[in-house]
Amino acid sequence: MLAAGAAFTAFLLLSGGVSDRTEPALAVVPFTFNENDPQSAALAHEVAGELIGGLSRIDGIRLVAPPEDDKKSTSQNMRVASLLVEGALQRDPQAWTLQLRLTNPATHEIQSVADIAIDARTADARHLRSRLAAGAGYALALRLNTLENGDVTPQSDPARIAIQQAVASINQTTRERFATARAILEKYRADEPDNVDVQVALAALHLRAIQMSWYPPAEESKAENDARALLEAAVRAMPNSAPVLGAYCRFLTATNQFSDSLVACARTLAINPWDGTALFQLGLTQLQLGRFDDALASFLKADSFGTPEVSRWTWLLGAGFASLILERNEEAAQWLLRSLEVTPASGRTYMLLAVAYQRLGRQDEAKEALRKGMALRPGSTTLNIALPTRNASETYLRAAREISETLAKLGLPRDGKP
Repeated sequence: MLAAGAAFTAFLLLSGGVSDRTEPALAVVPFTFNENDPQSAALAHEVAGELIGGLSRIDGIRLVAPPEDDKKSTSQNMRVASLLVEGALQRDPQAWTLQLRLTNPATHEIQSVADIAIDARTADARHLRSRLAAGAGYALALRLNTLENGDVTPQSDPARIAIQQAVASINQTTRERFATARAILEKYRADEPDNVDVQVALAALHLRAIQMSWYPPAEESKAENDARALLEAAVRAMPNSAPVLGAYCRFLTATNQFSDSLVACARTLAINPWDGTALFQLGLTQLQLGRFDDALASFLKADSFGTPEVSRWTWLLGAGFASLILERNEEAAQWLLRSLEVTPASGRTYMLLAVAYQRLGRQDEAKEALRKGMALRPGSTTLNIALPTRNASETYLRAAREISETLAKLGLPRDGKP
């Protein structure tokens, strides 16, 4: 792993990943709040503090934290800051809302605006604070990364529109939609071979097809190599891009290239510490390396952030999977049920839930969960429902075999055989 990490670092160095670029200086201005509400005052202070802590972990920025009670020093810090982070915390009967702005103090131009809302009924103060800070931090990190990489592509750009159409097709998991998306992206790849967005989108399409077994076995290896070549070209072109590194992190994890994926996912988190998708990929890698407690911790951290919202079901699934391996079956069932509340169309989640129920002695519920899983993933077997085994640790493989054996006893066909 150390050798692979060194190789990946060298790759970043050669591709421009470490540079002499000017680091922006951020000043986090004390958030405004309802001065008649002591809870708002305390929460605003805590959220700002947690946000500052996260921003301090981002590579490529300098953080200027203005003192709270020294107006002269604060004013001086404002003059050296290239960007200001300003926030206003509000509460109504339905939600706590944090309105965030990123502004240029020299021009007063507003670079970014984000509204983060959390249900006011949230009783856990730590959860509330973490979700507000993470929502703000995730949006800020994305905007800062976009500013650094100079993304000025207009929404009307033909390649951008093509990618949006392809992504819409990718999200529809059918072989026909896959063929349409691939045709769109291959056309724009031919027209614009150096377009990084097209490279990343096409690599993601290859990965989805590999995971869904849409390529004939003879073509899978070629598709994986093509995806890796596309992503490595994208990393060379934009070595500090969060979307590019995030896509590379996902690809390396999904293809069981764990040594490299640990480095790529860590690099992604150094750009956006609140990236729950990267934490999920990191957790999957740790899980398959037999580091079960570390994996669960990564999934739990992702859940404490809750960003991006669209991916919440994934780390809930991960937490359920890790808990199941750790024989925490009641906890596993709760995590998996939460995942299904977000995304009820995941067959693999139902199958893991079936295992949890069987271990808890709830056999009828186990059989019903398996039935739902097989309805969502027809043709599933103990072989194709499992994660790839390449490079996985024997500790993980032993736990995975136990899960597969339980599913087989419940009625899941073994390797395609009844």
